Amino acid sequence: MGRFIIFAAVVLAVGVLAARTIDRGGAIKSPPSALAAGKIDSAPNSPLWHTVTLSPGRDGHFWTEARVDGLRLELVVDTGASQIALRASDAARLGIHPTPRDYNIRVATANGVTRAAPVELRMVEVGNIMVRNVPAMVHPDEALGVNLLGMSFLSRVRWTHERGRLVLEQ
Repeated sequence: MGRFIIFAAVVLAVGVLAARTIDRGGAIKSPPSALAAGKIDSAPNSPLWHTVTLSPGRDGHFWTEARVDGLRLELVVDTGASQIALRASDAARLGIHPTPRDYNIRVATANGVTRAAPVELRMVEVGNIMVRNVPAMVHPDEALGVNLLGMSFLSRVRWTHERGRLVLEQ
């Protein structure tokens, strides 16, 4: 009788795990085709699925307006940047004021070698996608022409390049 109860418990546990695995697979469906038309929206069948589609600007770069710690900033998506890179003037608008000695990280950029100050952003939102506790670097304004949305954000979402558009999913 004891073996039968153990066998039944194992079968029940396997069944529960199988059901959970199937449920997870069902929730990770590709987004509906309406999102590929450039809408920023959540997939209607999954309240946890968020998608943002970005079209390139006239310069060919993918620009986005993000909310960084509650403040709107324009950023260029840059998969070559290891972290979000902020201009010192925009960091100051966020209440981030690195001292000269905080600029202790040597950074090689397309414009040459410079120094940056490491910081952590509480929250970065692009459309309906939100990432918390994101490492970033503050660069002197003369070393950085635009803010960059780098891999410290992008590595925490799924992103693909489809038909000339950049699709971010969470």
